[in-house]
Amino acid sequence: MERVQKLLMIDFWCAIALVALVVILGEFNVLPFEKFAGGDKAEFYLLTVMELLTIAMIPLALRLFKFKKIKTQLKEQRENALSKWGLIRMDMLCLPMFINAVLYYIYQHAAFGYLAIILFLCLFFVYPSKARCQAEVDADS
Repeated sequence: MERVQKLLMIDFWCAIALVALVVILGEFNVLPFEKFAGGDKAEFYLLTVMELLTIAMIPLALRLFKFKKIKTQLKEQRENALSKWGLIRMDMLCLPMFINAVLYYIYQHAAFGYLAIILFLCLFFVYPSKARCQAEVDADS
């Protein structure tokens, strides 16, 4: 169990570090993010997609281990299932967070930044502590 918990913890902190790197590079204008900007239509479509993706991913990631199939796998396969589904759950929040952070610096639209912050805060609801990892595979309800 400790190996799986460390793997999830590495994924957790690497995602946060990657987004922090994007923020640092964007704030100090190290990378010319604005060169990648499309038009107003592209910004609107990307914002709409990212809003819908964020709205969908948060409850799905937070409730993922409540689905019957996944709960059964967590009981039967324990560490393998926790490793697989834990990484999927973590990345369901981390990938949109990273994309929103990059899009914020490309378009300088505050909504992308807010979405990234919301996803960042949601990460702490799935923080892979030892107690949480143990509880995920031992949960009866």
